[in-house]
Amino acid sequence: MSWLLNNYIEVLGAVTGLIYLYLEIKQNIWLWPLGIITSAFYIYVFFTSKFYADMGLQVYYLIISIYGWWHWLYGGDPLGKEELPITRTSLKIWVNLSLVSIALFGVMAVVLVNFTDSPVPYGDAFVTALSITATWMLARKLIEQWWIWVVVNIVSLGLFIWKELYPTSILFFFYFTMAVVGYYQWKKEMEKEIVKSEK
Repeated sequence: MSWLLNNYIEVLGAVTGLIYLYLEIKQNIWLWPLGIITSAFYIYVFFTSKFYADMGLQVYYLIISIYGWWHWLYGGDPLGKEELPITRTSLKIWVNLSLVSIALFGVMAVVLVNFTDSPVPYGDAFVTALSITATWMLARKLIEQWWIWVVVNIVSLGLFIWKELYPTSILFFFYFTMAVVGYYQWKKEMEKEIVKSEK
Protein backbone atom coordinates (compact mmCIF):
# COMPACT_ATOMS: atom_id res chain seq x y z
CA MET A 1 0.00 0.00 0.00
CA SER A 2 2.83 2.40 0.82
CA TRP A 3 4.39 1.67 -2.61
CA LEU A 4 1.08 2.60 -4.27
CA LEU A 5 0.87 5.84 -2.31
CA ASN A 6 4.45 6.71 -3.23
CA ASN A 7 3.93 5.91 -6.92
CA TYR A 8 0.32 6.94 -7.54
CA ILE A 9 1.23 9.42 -10.30
CA GLU A 10 3.00 6.68 -12.26
CA VAL A 11 0.04 4.32 -11.71
CA LEU A 12 -2.43 6.99 -12.91
CA GLY A 13 -0.23 7.63 -15.94
CA ALA A 14 -0.15 3.89 -16.73
CA VAL A 15 -3.95 3.59 -16.43
CA THR A 16 -4.66 6.62 -18.64
CA GLY A 17 -2.02 5.35 -21.07
CA LEU A 18 -3.86 2.04 -21.46
CA ILE A 19 -7.15 3.83 -22.08
CA TYR A 20 -5.35 6.05 -24.62
CA LEU A 21 -4.10 2.96 -26.45
CA TYR A 22 -7.59 1.47 -26.59
CA LEU A 23 -8.98 4.72 -28.03
CA GLU A 24 -6.13 4.84 -30.56
CA ILE A 25 -6.91 1.35 -31.85
CA LYS A 26 -10.59 2.30 -32.11
CA GLN A 27 -9.69 5.56 -33.91
CA ASN A 28 -11.62 7.46 -31.25
CA ILE A 29 -10.78 11.17 -31.32
CA TRP A 30 -10.92 11.36 -27.51
CA LEU A 31 -7.49 9.73 -27.47
CA TRP A 32 -6.00 13.19 -28.00
CA PRO A 33 -7.31 14.96 -24.86
CA LEU A 34 -6.53 11.82 -22.85
CA GLY A 35 -3.03 11.91 -24.32
CA ILE A 36 -2.59 15.41 -22.88
CA ILE A 37 -3.51 14.14 -19.40
CA THR A 38 -1.23 11.09 -19.69
CA SER A 39 1.67 13.27 -20.83
CA ALA A 40 1.25 15.56 -17.83
CA PHE A 41 1.60 12.58 -15.47
CA TYR A 42 4.67 11.26 -17.28
CA ILE A 43 6.47 14.60 -17.39
CA TYR A 44 6.69 14.22 -13.61
CA VAL A 45 7.52 10.48 -13.66
CA PHE A 46 10.34 10.80 -16.19
CA PHE A 47 11.79 13.92 -14.55
CA THR A 48 12.09 12.16 -11.19
CA SER A 49 13.59 9.06 -12.91
CA LYS A 50 16.12 11.16 -14.88
CA PHE A 51 14.78 10.01 -18.27
CA TYR A 52 15.19 13.54 -19.61
CA ALA A 53 14.64 12.83 -23.30
CA ASP A 54 11.49 10.90 -22.44
CA MET A 55 10.37 13.85 -20.31
CA GLY A 56 10.97 16.19 -23.23
CA LEU A 57 9.03 13.76 -25.41
CA GLN A 58 6.01 14.18 -23.15
CA VAL A 59 6.11 17.95 -23.78
CA TYR A 60 6.14 17.16 -27.50
CA TYR A 61 3.17 14.83 -26.96
CA LEU A 62 1.23 17.70 -25.41
CA ILE A 63 1.81 19.80 -28.53
CA ILE A 64 1.24 17.00 -31.06
CA SER A 65 -1.95 16.00 -29.25
CA ILE A 66 -3.41 19.41 -30.02
CA TYR A 67 -2.29 19.07 -33.66
CA GLY A 68 -3.56 15.49 -33.90
CA TRP A 69 -6.90 16.48 -32.39
CA TRP A 70 -7.29 19.24 -34.99
CA HIS A 71 -6.05 17.09 -37.89
CA TRP A 72 -8.38 14.18 -37.06
CA LEU A 73 -11.26 16.66 -36.92
CA TYR A 74 -10.47 18.59 -40.09
CA GLY A 75 -7.67 16.80 -42.00
CA GLY A 76 -10.04 14.58 -43.94
CA ASP A 77 -12.45 17.39 -44.70
CA PRO A 78 -12.09 21.14 -44.00
CA LEU A 79 -15.73 21.20 -42.85
CA GLY A 80 -15.12 18.32 -40.44
CA LYS A 81 -17.89 16.20 -41.95
CA GLU A 82 -15.74 13.30 -43.14
CA GLU A 83 -13.40 11.22 -41.01
CA LEU A 84 -9.68 11.33 -41.80
CA PRO A 85 -8.89 8.08 -43.65
CA ILE A 86 -6.13 5.62 -42.75
CA THR A 87 -3.40 5.66 -45.42
CA ARG A 88 -0.04 4.08 -46.18
CA THR A 89 3.23 5.97 -45.87
CA SER A 90 4.70 7.03 -49.21
CA LEU A 91 8.37 6.46 -50.07
CA LYS A 92 9.02 10.22 -49.98
CA ILE A 93 7.57 10.50 -46.48
CA TRP A 94 9.58 7.43 -45.35
CA VAL A 95 12.81 9.03 -46.57
CA ASN A 96 12.02 12.34 -44.86
CA LEU A 97 10.97 10.65 -41.61
CA SER A 98 14.12 8.51 -41.60
CA LEU A 99 16.35 11.57 -42.02
CA VAL A 100 14.48 13.46 -39.29
CA SER A 101 14.66 10.46 -36.93
CA ILE A 102 18.43 10.07 -37.45
CA ALA A 103 18.99 13.78 -36.90
CA LEU A 104 16.85 13.79 -33.74
CA PHE A 105 18.68 10.75 -32.38
CA GLY A 106 22.08 12.35 -33.04
CA VAL A 107 21.20 15.68 -31.41
CA MET A 108 19.54 14.08 -28.37
CA ALA A 109 22.36 11.58 -27.86
CA VAL A 110 24.95 14.38 -27.85
CA VAL A 111 22.89 16.44 -25.40
CA LEU A 112 22.18 13.52 -23.07
CA VAL A 113 25.77 12.27 -23.05
CA ASN A 114 27.36 15.68 -22.50
CA PHE A 115 24.85 17.69 -20.49
CA THR A 116 22.80 15.28 -18.32
CA ASP A 117 23.28 12.44 -15.88
CA SER A 118 21.03 10.12 -17.91
CA PRO A 119 21.98 6.49 -17.17
CA VAL A 120 20.96 5.34 -20.67
CA PRO A 121 21.55 8.25 -23.06
CA TYR A 122 21.59 6.29 -26.31
CA GLY A 123 18.57 4.15 -25.49
CA ASP A 124 16.68 7.22 -24.28
CA ALA A 125 17.58 9.15 -27.45
CA PHE A 126 16.64 6.21 -29.69
CA VAL A 127 13.14 5.67 -28.30
CA THR A 128 12.50 9.40 -28.12
CA ALA A 129 13.46 10.03 -31.75
CA LEU A 130 11.30 7.17 -33.02
CA SER A 131 8.42 8.15 -30.75
CA ILE A 132 8.41 11.67 -32.19
CA THR A 133 8.23 10.17 -35.68
CA ALA A 134 5.53 7.65 -34.81
CA THR A 135 3.31 10.22 -33.06
CA TRP A 136 3.43 12.51 -36.08
CA MET A 137 2.44 9.52 -38.22
CA LEU A 138 -0.45 8.80 -35.83
CA ALA A 139 -1.65 12.39 -36.20
CA ARG A 140 -1.72 11.80 -39.98
CA LYS A 141 -3.27 8.31 -39.60
CA LEU A 142 -0.41 6.52 -41.37
CA ILE A 143 -0.79 2.79 -40.68
CA GLU A 144 2.92 1.97 -40.48
CA GLN A 145 3.19 4.02 -37.30
CA TRP A 146 2.17 0.82 -35.48
CA TRP A 147 5.37 -1.00 -36.50
CA ILE A 148 7.51 1.87 -35.26
CA TRP A 149 5.68 1.63 -31.94
CA VAL A 150 6.48 -2.09 -31.78
CA VAL A 151 10.21 -1.28 -31.88
CA VAL A 152 9.89 1.65 -29.47
CA ASN A 153 7.88 -0.36 -26.96
CA ILE A 154 10.28 -3.35 -26.93
CA VAL A 155 13.29 -1.12 -26.29
CA SER A 156 11.39 1.01 -23.75
CA LEU A 157 10.20 -2.08 -21.89
CA GLY A 158 13.79 -3.17 -21.34
CA LEU A 159 14.83 0.30 -20.17
CA PHE A 160 11.94 0.66 -17.73
CA ILE A 161 12.45 -2.80 -16.20
CA TRP A 162 16.10 -1.92 -15.69
CA LYS A 163 15.07 1.37 -14.01
CA GLU A 164 12.50 -0.49 -11.85
CA LEU A 165 9.53 1.48 -13.21
CA TYR A 166 7.27 -1.53 -12.95
CA PRO A 167 3.81 0.01 -13.61
CA THR A 168 5.30 1.73 -16.65
CA SER A 169 6.92 -1.58 -17.70
CA ILE A 170 3.50 -3.25 -17.57
CA LEU A 171 2.07 -0.39 -19.61
CA PHE A 172 4.76 -0.78 -22.27
CA PHE A 173 4.28 -4.54 -22.41
CA PHE A 174 0.63 -3.87 -23.26
CA TYR A 175 1.71 -1.14 -25.69
CA PHE A 176 3.92 -3.67 -27.46
CA THR A 177 1.24 -6.35 -27.80
CA MET A 178 -1.52 -3.89 -28.63
CA ALA A 179 0.61 -2.19 -31.29
CA VAL A 180 0.46 -5.45 -33.24
CA VAL A 181 -3.29 -5.69 -32.62
CA GLY A 182 -3.68 -2.03 -33.61
CA TYR A 183 -1.93 -2.58 -36.93
CA TYR A 184 -4.27 -5.39 -37.95
CA GLN A 185 -7.32 -3.50 -36.71
CA TRP A 186 -6.36 -0.42 -38.75
CA LYS A 187 -5.50 -2.60 -41.74
CA LYS A 188 -8.97 -4.13 -41.64
CA GLU A 189 -10.56 -0.66 -41.40
CA MET A 190 -8.39 0.65 -44.23
CA GLU A 191 -9.43 -2.25 -46.48
CA LYS A 192 -13.10 -1.51 -45.69
CA GLU A 193 -12.58 2.14 -46.66
CA ILE A 194 -10.94 1.09 -49.95
CA VAL A 195 -13.84 -1.23 -50.81
CA LYS A 196 -16.35 1.49 -49.89
CA SER A 197 -14.58 4.07 -52.10
CA GLU A 198 -14.57 1.67 -55.06
CA LYS A 199 -18.36 1.23 -54.98
